[in-house]
Amino acid sequence: MGTLKITPDTAPATPYLPPADRILSGVPQQSIVDAYGSDDGKFSAGLWASTPGRWRVAYTEHEFCHLLEGEVVLHGDDGTVAPYRAGDSFVVPAGFTGTWEVVTAARKLYAIYQP
Repeated sequence: MGTLKITPDTAPATPYLPPADRILSGVPQQSIVDAYGSDDGKFSAGLWASTPGRWRVAYTEHEFCHLLEGEVVLHGDDGTVAPYRAGDSFVVPAGFTGTWEVVTAARKLYAIYQP
């Protein structure tokens, strides 16, 4: 098996919305390009995009993110506030609960490990 270059053309983008009961503000139109998934289903990588909005999250997976465009803020239920902008890389650990807020339309590369 060789390597895989992840681009917007790697696979078709799938549009979706967060579940309505988790949306706190806005109408975050999202899309995902699932570029890679391991055979055991524990690891995946691809591209994600969203218009502005804020929604609740509860992570069971570990996620590495590299923000390509836009600005987001992660608000932890523990009171932490973590703003990120285009060019920033960060990890959301399994167990994180709080909200994702997309301040300006955002696009990221992601890698997810589900233990």
